[in-house]
Amino acid sequence: MSAQMTFKRVELKYMLDANQKAAVQGHVRPDQFGRNTIRNIYYDTDTYRLIRASLERPVYKEKLRIRSYQQAAPDTPVFIELKKKFKSVVYKRRLILAEGRASSCFATGSRLPVDSQIAREIDYFCAFYGRLSPAVFLSYDREAYYAPDGTDLRITFDKNILYRQEDLSLCSPVWGEALLQPGMTLMEVKTSAALPLWLTEVLTREHLYKTSFSKYGTAYQKIVRASHKGDTKYA
Repeated sequence: MSAQMTFKRVELKYMLDANQKAAVQGHVRPDQFGRNTIRNIYYDTDTYRLIRASLERPVYKEKLRIRSYQQAAPDTPVFIELKKKFKSVVYKRRLILAEGRASSCFATGSRLPVDSQIAREIDYFCAFYGRLSPAVFLSYDREAYYAPDGTDLRITFDKNILYRQEDLSLCSPVWGEALLQPGMTLMEVKTSAALPLWLTEVLTREHLYKTSFSKYGTAYQKIVRASHKGDTKYA
């Protein structure tokens, strides 16, 4: 696996029930990653500047997170991801670094120990926004699929989406408050081309419509509502 990667694609999101999910699954195949539990730590300023700006739905927005596909240890490779969105097109810069080194760099405000364009972009991002800190731990169970027609279409189904503001470490177990209603799944369609005809037909037949659902954004909104109600657990 490359130590750094760049992605450019359109990402569309839909909320599905079990029957709608089955209708889509019948056209795709599990990819090499299959099923796994993804863990993320989103970084933000102490005033949540990044997510507040994102929720205003600007033409351009950006986020920074560290991601792991397993419960990490300090020497486990994790992904540092700078995700940008401009006019519905997602650009993602990704670096791989040991969890301990990645966490240490962000905790101390140090530059990343990697000499690359992506590392410089991430360092600039951190310098521009000032000291960033772990804001939310987000986890979810993901099933990943690809289209057997040779296109770059990729579809993922996320369920059991949990968030928390305590124990913000990729080395910790998965736990938290649920973001989705029971039985619902978040589907993300990712492609650099137009949607295939079969998918548009399924979306139409199943009455599936795009949603602007953001995991971190929804978690932040729940945190704000809890704080207004005086619930200090996630305030």
